[in-house]
Amino acid sequence: MKSIDPETALALYRAMLRIRRLGERIEAEYPEDEMKTPVHLSTGQEAVAAGVCAALGPGDLALGTHRGHAAYLAKGGSLPALVAELFGRAAGCCGGRGGSMHLADLAAGYAGGSAIVGGNIPIAAGMALAFAMRGEDRVAAVFFGDGAAEEGVFYESVNFAVLKRLPVLFILENNGWSVCSPLSSRRAGELAFHRGLDPALLFSAKVDGNDAAAVYAKAGKAVRRARQGLGPSLLECLTYRVGGHAGPEAWDPPGYRDLREKARWRHRCPVARMRRRLLRAGLADSEAFSRMEEEVAAEIEAAFALARKSPFPGPADIAAFLHSEQ
Repeated sequence: MKSIDPETALALYRAMLRIRRLGERIEAEYPEDEMKTPVHLSTGQEAVAAGVCAALGPGDLALGTHRGHAAYLAKGGSLPALVAELFGRAAGCCGGRGGSMHLADLAAGYAGGSAIVGGNIPIAAGMALAFAMRGEDRVAAVFFGDGAAEEGVFYESVNFAVLKRLPVLFILENNGWSVCSPLSSRRAGELAFHRGLDPALLFSAKVDGNDAAAVYAKAGKAVRRARQGLGPSLLECLTYRVGGHAGPEAWDPPGYRDLREKARWRHRCPVARMRRRLLRAGLADSEAFSRMEEEVAAEIEAAFALARKSPFPGPADIAAFLHSEQ
């Protein structure tokens, strides 16, 4: 824990705990069919969003993916507004219109999620270009999976960002799977960007994506480079999706993953790992952890209760946010 200050370490743990407990609650209640939206949970991947977003400033913008709950919460998005959005209620962060895959909250610095594989990557490059052209001290960060790293737009966007020295962080959440296809069936070797460019043009690094402190340290370096006008960074965070691709884990198709592989990654749980480190460092004890669990549980319980009481968008608003030539 020497690499980060105690306050940040505790904040990273709390951020991951909120993401994990909310995911568990969603998974438990989703089969009741009150949440009329597909959900993609981040169980096992919490350290990536927590570490990166802790390194960003309030004025920086982050873009997520279809698996975007973690990044939304870590960047400061409202937990009650997220839950209300899952229930399709007007109190949701997108007024009940976006659902799980299209969360957005510009006030919190979360510019939105995308259900298009790789679709958010060029948008982040465009936001960074706008920051640079306006002379703003702001950074864009975009989260995407290993499947999106195989899309042509990823290479185009990184190349453009390097060419224009844009203040953008490309955050690859490599969980080893694209739905049911393992990485080994889709990529031969590591990403070309890890060795193919001068490090002065693109800061590129692999990081243990289950170590929130390590992610925070690398993201902090990337953010500092961006603010100094040194250009973009690419962080490949090696992690694992221990839950299903979509919905509850029990709904995941059987047989495509080795159960021993899942068990190994469960033992590398980022939340439990940070808890052990905090205990060893004397920064928290069992009583402190119990209080934190109670606070998070109460927050989640209140959010679900509020969502169920909130109204659906009214018929009078059916045309809101639609473009019309008339």
